[in-house]
Amino acid sequence: MSAADGPRSDVALRQIGHAKINLALHVRRRREDGYHDIETLFAFAEDGDAIETVPGAPRLVLSGPFAEQLRGSDPEDNLVMRAARRLTALLGGNTVPAIALDKRLPVAAGIGGGSADAAAVIRLLCAREGVELDDPRVTELARQLGADVPACVASVAVRGDERGDRLISIAAGALSGQPLLLVNPRVPLATGPVFAAWDRIDRGPLLDSGDPLSVACAGRNDLEPPARSLCPVIGEVLGLLETQPGVILARMSGSGATCFALFDMIDTRDAALRAINDARPGWWQFATRLR
Repeated sequence: MSAADGPRSDVALRQIGHAKINLALHVRRRREDGYHDIETLFAFAEDGDAIETVPGAPRLVLSGPFAEQLRGSDPEDNLVMRAARRLTALLGGNTVPAIALDKRLPVAAGIGGGSADAAAVIRLLCAREGVELDDPRVTELARQLGADVPACVASVAVRGDERGDRLISIAAGALSGQPLLLVNPRVPLATGPVFAAWDRIDRGPLLDSGDPLSVACAGRNDLEPPARSLCPVIGEVLGLLETQPGVILARMSGSGATCFALFDMIDTRDAALRAINDARPGWWQFATRLR
């Protein structure tokens, strides 16, 4: 459907801000614009935050277990409302919708919470207005909102180069449906300080061929050492995940502090969830699957 077809009233105005997982993340160099050239393998969970439009004046309505972490910030500066306002203007609309955000994912956690939520708003409003997601105007807006946002708009397994926003299609293969456990020690970790602590050593490229799971397992996360220097408990999280039966890959996602593990079966994932909950009942855990 094109924009000329007009808005669709039958579209369910609800989207999931799928949790973003960096199965591997190689940092190659710091760019003159302040960003870093990276090579990453993105994957996305089936679940995440929930976004929907609600009646009323433009505003952000917060709920969910992590809503409180956002209440102290300026709602006008929230990435969700920035995406809603800018996309509404871009598409020639006059009324910015009120957005309800059920915040189920921790904030500043390396799993793309804000980017995933902004991407969900883009998908939601494009569906409402009958605009394709690959419209060049939409693609450019996503890039302007943040380096992870274009990948989060698609929310499928994809390789990201340059800032992470030059996307290269891959076949998800064995990744799709893979049991996934996310664990966060409930310690927020901002992205900026982690990149600033990176030692600027280029440890080589991400493999550019092979099935995605093999590429991920052969890769690394170059932000893990600086993140662990700032947040040592990440090492404990990884240690617990790596020793669980059935683990295929355990690694930190993004700039942390969330870590993930891929499992061979749902049963072993759920057994790990119970074991980690017994060992560290205060930690956040999220059992899901890759899309």
